[in-house]
Amino acid sequence: MLEQLRQLVDDVDGAWAAALGGLDGLLVDGHSNVDVDLSLLVAEHAGMLRAATQAYDTLSGGQAQEWFMRGAALSTYMMPMPGNEFFLLLLLDGQGNLGQARMFGYQTMQQLEGFL
Repeated sequence: MLEQLRQLVDDVDGAWAAALGGLDGLLVDGHSNVDVDLSLLVAEHAGMLRAATQAYDTLSGGQAQEWFMRGAALSTYMMPMPGNEFFLLLLLDGQGNLGQARMFGYQTMQQLEGFL
């Protein structure tokens, strides 16, 4: 798994970390080019993803398929794995490439599903 996450960070312009996390908030595996607590980031983003999923369920919107949040210096992209209790988290700088994050994130998610 680590190799796939490392490759994702290398492939996406502006990406500096990627992780596979559980909706329970636990880090499964991760890679970062900087000193950052991926366990904390996965835990926080798992809570946001659970809240978004509950909101979508209330509105009969179905399962959340993607989550993107952009700030001035940090952007996050999350993709829940269908039928799983896991999600892919990609952290980018403020100018990170969302198109690449989506395309390479989807490819990486398919590769990681083979491990779960």
